[in-house]
Amino acid sequence: MEAKKNILTYEGLKALEDELQDLKVVRRKEVSQKIKEAREQGDLSENAEYDAAKDEQRDIEARIEEIEKILKNAEVFVEEEVDLDKINIGCKVRILDVEENEELEYKMVGSTEANSLKGKISNESPVGKALIGAKKGDVVEVETQVGILKYKILEIERSN
Repeated sequence: MEAKKNILTYEGLKALEDELQDLKVVRRKEVSQKIKEAREQGDLSENAEYDAAKDEQRDIEARIEEIEKILKNAEVFVEEEVDLDKINIGCKVRILDVEENEELEYKMVGSTEANSLKGKISNESPVGKALIGAKKGDVVEVETQVGILKYKILEIERSN
């Protein structure tokens, strides 16, 4: 079975690459130093600093492995090449919640980068699925637990 593609914007790719570099170069060295210092304190069976440092090391290695897996299967959307006639990954979209008469703004990203608190929604989320492919002026319907929500597409632009 082929691994799922991780869709990323260039910004998301760069952020993951920077985090990976930091984990490998800086954080590994820091935690290695903590382990060394804790070992020098003697008996490891009752050494909380040693246990904490080993836990931190395990977390760092797990995150490195996770990022490497994401990057291995990454497909990068270049925002400059996005067709602004319809909504796609890499677009910033301004929509109107028809019921609430409230304007919302989202950046469309792959699921790896999604962060609703920062206005980044995934193409796999219910709202994202409904918006992908829609054009300015279209009204899309999103089925949610609270009922059907309607959004009118006001503007589609480059996210950068």
